[in-house]
Formats: sequence, C-alpha cells, structure tokens
Amino acid sequence: MDMTPKQYQAYVKAKAQPSPLGRNLLRAFVTGGLICTLGQGIISAYTQWGLEAQIASSMASVTLMTLSALLTGSGLYSHVGRFGGAGSLVPITGFANAVVSAGLDFKSEGWVTGLGSKLFAVAGPVLVYGTTASAVYGIILMLANT
Repeated sequence: MDMTPKQYQAYVKAKAQPSPLGRNLLRAFVTGGLICTLGQGIISAYTQWGLEAQIASSMASVTLMTLSALLTGSGLYSHVGRFGGAGSLVPITGFANAVVSAGLDFKSEGWVTGLGSKLFAVAGPVLVYGTTASAVYGIILMLANT
C-alpha cells in the first residue's frame, strides 16, 4: 500500500476516535485536586501532631512521594494515571512515579546496573537543572540587591 502523506493523514483522521476533551479535563481536575487535598490533609495531620508548618509541609512532600513510589511499584499508580490523565502528574507524585517507573523497567538487568542506575535517568537531569537554576537565580538576586 503506497500512500502520500496527505492520504495517510486522511486515513489516520478517519480511523482516529475523537478525544472526549470535557471528560478528560474533568477527570484530570478531580484527580489532581484529590491528590492536593490528600497532601493538605497530611500537612494538617502533621501539624496536629505537633510539627511546625514548614516541617509538616516537607514531611507531606516526602509522604506523597513515598506513597506514589509504593503505588507505582505495586502497579496501582498506572490505574490512577489511566483515569486521571494529566491530573495524576501533580508535580511531586508525578515525579516520584516517573523515577520509580524508569527504574522498574530495567530491574531485570540487576539491582545496581538496572534498577539503581535507571532511577537516576529521570532524577539526574531534573536535579542538575534544578540545582543549576537555583544557583543562577540566587546569583541574580544577589547582584540585584547589591
């Protein structure tokens, strides 16, 4: 079957099912909102238990990342992602999911060369970029305030 690019585009358009945009937006909004509500509930629980607000917020981030990693490892986070789409990519849980998923894909290659090294395939560039960006931002602020 020999097709021109225009014919192929027409073929794909005829076969593709339309995306239910409204439903997807609602699911993403609800899923992201529930994750954020869970995070706020965790912060409230930690402050109720006597932690300062800033420490409680940090602990909530760690808790959400741990929950996300555990759900990813058990295969349950993919169900959340299938239902909520982009709403499941709320930054802290989505990042943990991406890091653990990359490691799990290569666990058959061993704990160190597979799982261990691939965990940093996603995390490494993010950490380097974040550290570099914060240093540049700090220098800019320092120069602006002098």
